Amino acid sequence: MDEKLKIKLSIADRVYPLTVNMSQEEGLRSACRKIEQMIKQFEENYAVRDKQDVLAMCALQFASQLEQKQLDNAIDGTETIQRLSAMNEMLAEYLNR
Repeated sequence: MDEKLKIKLSIADRVYPLTVNMSQEEGLRSACRKIEQMIKQFEENYAVRDKQDVLAMCALQFASQLEQKQLDNAIDGTETIQRLSAMNEMLAEYLNR
């Protein structure tokens, strides 16, 4: 069982205290760094009014990346099933000789 850690993450100039499993700490800190980098990029490249606008843009960016990966995986899965079916038919033909 993982030990619990109390950590503080800073996102958009706010500190968020969390209690997490040790196994989650690295992933959370990495995600926090990515969010901060994205915030900085949006602030440098776009005219944004406030942090909420930037955070909304970050959320949209992350969500769209996740959705695209899921769509890509669904397409790849279909292709894999088709290939396996073709191999199964070839094997069945070979064994029936």
